[in-house]
Amino acid sequence: MLGFLKRPIVVTAEVNLNMVSLTVASLLSRLWCLSYPRAVVFDEVYYGPFISFYMNRVFFLDDSGPPLGHMLLALGGYLGGFDGNFLWNRIGAEYTKNVPVWALRLLPALAGALSVPMGYQIVSELRFSHCAAIGAALLLLIENALITQSRLMQLESLLIFFNFLAVLSYLKFFNVQKHSPFSPRWWFWLMLTGVACACAVGTRYMGIFTYLLVLCVAAIHAWHLIGDQTLSNGAAVTCAPVPHQVRVLCHVFARAVALVVLPAVLYLLCFYVHLTLLYRSGPHDRIMSSAFQASLEGGLARITQGQPLEVAFGSQVTLKNVFGKPLPCWLHSHQNTYPIIYENGRGSSHQQQVTCYPFKDINNWWVIKDPERHQLVVSNPPKPVRHGDVVQLVHGMTTRFLNTHDVAAPLSLHAQEVSCYVDYNISMPAQNLWRLAVLSPGNCGLLQPPASCSGSSLLWRLDIVNRQSDRDTWKTILSTVRFVHLNTSAVLKLSGAHLPEWGFRQLEVVGEKLSRGQHESMAWNVEEHHYRTSQEQRGQELELHTPMKANFSLNLSFMARFLELQWRMLTLQSEEAEHRYSSTPLDWVTLDSNIPYWLNPRSSAQIHLLGNLVIWASASMATATYVLLFLWYLLRRQRDIHDLPEDVWQRWVLAGALCGGGWAVNYLPFFLMEKTLFLYHYLPALAFQLLLLPLVLQHTWDHLCRTQVQRGVFSALVVTWYSAACHVSNMLRPLTYGDRPLSPGELLALHWRDSWDILIQKP
Repeated sequence: MLGFLKRPIVVTAEVNLNMVSLTVASLLSRLWCLSYPRAVVFDEVYYGPFISFYMNRVFFLDDSGPPLGHMLLALGGYLGGFDGNFLWNRIGAEYTKNVPVWALRLLPALAGALSVPMGYQIVSELRFSHCAAIGAALLLLIENALITQSRLMQLESLLIFFNFLAVLSYLKFFNVQKHSPFSPRWWFWLMLTGVACACAVGTRYMGIFTYLLVLCVAAIHAWHLIGDQTLSNGAAVTCAPVPHQVRVLCHVFARAVALVVLPAVLYLLCFYVHLTLLYRSGPHDRIMSSAFQASLEGGLARITQGQPLEVAFGSQVTLKNVFGKPLPCWLHSHQNTYPIIYENGRGSSHQQQVTCYPFKDINNWWVIKDPERHQLVVSNPPKPVRHGDVVQLVHGMTTRFLNTHDVAAPLSLHAQEVSCYVDYNISMPAQNLWRLAVLSPGNCGLLQPPASCSGSSLLWRLDIVNRQSDRDTWKTILSTVRFVHLNTSAVLKLSGAHLPEWGFRQLEVVGEKLSRGQHESMAWNVEEHHYRTSQEQRGQELELHTPMKANFSLNLSFMARFLELQWRMLTLQSEEAEHRYSSTPLDWVTLDSNIPYWLNPRSSAQIHLLGNLVIWASASMATATYVLLFLWYLLRRQRDIHDLPEDVWQRWVLAGALCGGGWAVNYLPFFLMEKTLFLYHYLPALAFQLLLLPLVLQHTWDHLCRTQVQRGVFSALVVTWYSAACHVSNMLRPLTYGDRPLSPGELLALHWRDSWDILIQKP
């Protein structure tokens, strides 16, 4: 029974010393003195506040990408014991003792370090030589810009890591597919491919292009399975033979689950964790809908606690524009009137101004009046307002009616002016009715506007946009409504234009004809709500600060919050001013720009995002060479001239698709983006170029150098080239790590291009 103890237990393991050496070297290059400098370095001032928000569980919105990258940075802070208390207000600010700088920078540094051995494995899985694989890894190891970026609290190294992991996992899956499909290893690498793709997209939206690249390559390989008569069902062996069509369907289904369904689920999971962690109201939630804000702890939820659910005639409400662009704002009025004559000489109605105000204010309150009643109070029992009802909107502080008429708006000349009606005892008719029921002539409201109102309605019709039925009641926060003017069919709309100084730079509100189409800027929702019970002005103001006894629960589902947050992230357009160190995609390829990241205030030590000129130029040349060779081979194959054996050609195509394609999908989309761009945006594309470069060199050695003399000369050139790359990397090392001061002469010696901004302090 214990016979196995008679022999020693032996474990045999294969250790790839190349991988071990590269991993150790890359960890040293990225982790050495990681907490230096103990100061905010460039974009750490941008990502740092998000980490603090996570630590304090405060909601935020960042339109630069999904939250996975931010959560990973915050994870480092959490593991390091960061409490979130630091003011991220300027580049160069010294970190206080409570900030675990090493822990905050750890995960990006580890991602950058592990990308080096992954580069080695990718080239090996492409079935190129170990020499080419080592060459790719060494290029990733010594490239200065990659080192600099991975040592800071930024996301590019994380994106490169997940991009590489997605490509490596797919290649391993593809190679296992040839021998043992549906085996545990096959499933592991296929699933890991989907996980890595989801993580790439979850880190930066740019990751979706690498995901689509892998998906396209997988789709092409799946298509080829249809004609593969040798297809095996691998581990799914049964006694009876499985038809070829069923096997193909099983392969396609497995790929669809792993590469489409799994990434989608993980992407949702990323946002689920994000929204679960950030449950408190913060400075960024004002751009979200009222329903979203009310689902957060504090903020609007505290203000609206105890509000009645159903809006009734006599309710006091604030009306927020759903569109919220260019700023979230509330329907507003004040005593000031429109100028009699505008700057361009055009006349106005000289009525009381109606605007959209981006701050909470007492002048944002309006009363929903029943046109058939004098009183501006809620009846007992309350009479709810329903879809299709006609209402009058009375400004709470000035008790004037919301009105629109056939007068051009101040800035949007195609639209009608919206105002609060002022009785100047002239023939201009008041038109402040926005429909509820059939009006009784002469009963135009509390203030008894002039007799002309009996011939021209002061009514607005209420349309509930997100109604379930035509008799839905108007609900606080939940209902999205539209106000249609009864007489002119104009819809109350936020134009988004800023009024001049006479309008206090507030946002213009107009009456837009429905014939011009519908838009979110025409939609409004009730945010704050009170049942009005007092007719006296003093009593009305007290009611606004008295909590209601009625209450309702507002629990938005995860999908509702996810969809709104995703929409806001994709459509939010931040006002980005031109940055001093911004650059264009054309500048990146030739390394015409750099970014001074940090300058020691007490010495000339400094950190720059600056690439290795030799490596960048060589990578661009290698990419161009690959394209030319590919087109040349393709043209000759069209003439039935096969310069390469079929297996070599397939390997050459796959390498170009994943490495060259990886460069293209991570670079070319930037030409279509209207945003401020920086040199670091090119680094994911550069990483794929560095994988392609040694593949082109090996191909040249194997297939273009035909004699020993040619190969000898080519080998000497490669050694000389790599020595030059190492020399340049070493020369730029002080600007990569910023660990020692440089004299003005040394800094001038590194000023190799006039377009580079090297900071030289005068003595």
